[in-house]
Amino acid sequence: MAVASNSLVSFTHGSWSQSGRHFQLLPSPSLPLPGSRSLSLKLTRRSNSPLLCSLDASNSTDKETPIETRFPAYPSVMDINKIREILPHRFPFLLVDRIIEYNPGVSAVGIKNVTINDNFFPGHFPERPIMPGVLMVEAMAQVGGLVMLQPEVGGSQENFFFAGVDKVRFRKPVIAGDTLVMRMTLIKLQKRFGIAKMEGKAYVGSDLACEGEFLMATGSG
Repeated sequence: MAVASNSLVSFTHGSWSQSGRHFQLLPSPSLPLPGSRSLSLKLTRRSNSPLLCSLDASNSTDKETPIETRFPAYPSVMDINKIREILPHRFPFLLVDRIIEYNPGVSAVGIKNVTINDNFFPGHFPERPIMPGVLMVEAMAQVGGLVMLQPEVGGSQENFFFAGVDKVRFRKPVIAGDTLVMRMTLIKLQKRFGIAKMEGKAYVGSDLACEGEFLMATGSG
């Protein structure tokens, strides 16, 4: 059906209206979902605006607020300059853009903005850009390093190395355009030997993308 750009068209509960006229339609089919639930779509179009589709338009929080201003920005506890002062990594292997939460000696939450310009995408894979799992693990370890190398937990700005990775599971592909949010929690620290055991979880939105246990060591190599 063609829709004029300056008209208002809405479909709700078996009827549609256009330019002040109301028409009754036969009941539209619903899409079946598991658990005997159904999915009904409501389509709306306003003058010179894109076509909108929502599962339930009545549940929209604020229809007048533009989507680009609807969500707050991530906080910044450590920006990239502070991160570069602590971590020894540099391009193309610095995989943490910002720390948004930091509890000394306990945990840190960092983000990695995954963009199509990341240097690994041309080879992994050209037709379907997916962030390599090993780099997800590396990014999580770097967030863990920011916990370990802080003086609050007896650390120092030395190099740190993997001593072991256990129970790593990849739950969801991470693609260009995603924001990877990584939480690393210090479980055990042996200051005498410079060994730390950490638990890590990485999310894209509310979806768990990766999790595992990390064993890392500090030292000069």
